[in-house]
Amino acid sequence: MFGEVLKHFREAAGLTQEALALKIPCDRSQVARVEAGTRVPQETFAKQCDAILATGGVLLRLWGRIDWYPEVQHPDWFERRAEMDAEAVGLREYQERVIPGLLQAPGYAHALFSQVASGAAVEERVRARLSRQPRFLTEDGPLYVAVLDESCLRNAVGSSEVMRDQCAHLLRVGQRSNIRIQVAPAGRFGLVRPRGSMSLIELPDGRWVYSESLDRGHFNNDPAVYVRYSQTYDVLRADIPSACESAALISDVMEGYEQHEQARTQRGDLDQEQLQRQQRRQLHRSGPRYPRLRPRA
Repeated sequence: MFGEVLKHFREAAGLTQEALALKIPCDRSQVARVEAGTRVPQETFAKQCDAILATGGVLLRLWGRIDWYPEVQHPDWFERRAEMDAEAVGLREYQERVIPGLLQAPGYAHALFSQVASGAAVEERVRARLSRQPRFLTEDGPLYVAVLDESCLRNAVGSSEVMRDQCAHLLRVGQRSNIRIQVAPAGRFGLVRPRGSMSLIELPDGRWVYSESLDRGHFNNDPAVYVRYSQTYDVLRADIPSACESAALISDVMEGYEQHEQARTQRGDLDQEQLQRQQRRQLHRSGPRYPRLRPRA
């Protein structure tokens, strides 16, 4: 339904899919997939289309009313955690090595799951992961505070382009009033970090500490355990750069990925040019040879 409405306004504005993509900006295939109903758009996509097509905010209102993930299947061991996300009134997380699921961009999630699965299984896992995000991305979403170890930004997943887009996604969602993202620098001494990735989940009827090991989730609602980990978390947040300072660090990392992507493209162009030169030399050498006339003495 969203795709049909988008297509209607796009055609009414006299724009092709490619023209709309250039104005957003995004890849043309993203517009095509959203219109075909095979890709879930982000809220920012709906806002940008509203502005470009002068719809009066129709697309954004429609985006907020659609249940984008009516049928998803989480792993059995994670089902309980997904249910908690749907009820949480507050969530604080500390994450190492990989970006937490609630902050993953679609391309990053796809690249991550492609390491352990293939085909339809990857798409299904990505859908399940992204299905947890809309509640925290709405205007009145619950408080979500994420402390990322710098390794989350540095560990390469997919490609430099995937990592660049993931950093840009963090900067966008970090501007929301209910979301704060801070980065614990790898080179800062004296930081006392939790022993591993963990979540402090506040529900209407209780508080839980959640952690994972390989393919299992661990839940603990012991008040003493919650207080201990909550204190460690709060002290760490106080000792690391603020959300604004962390955004600057994320921007620096994103710039590094952009430069890497540009260098890779330039190397590819140079390799292609060298290949063409080599092919021309081989073609020249394989041609018929004619004797050269020597000048007489």
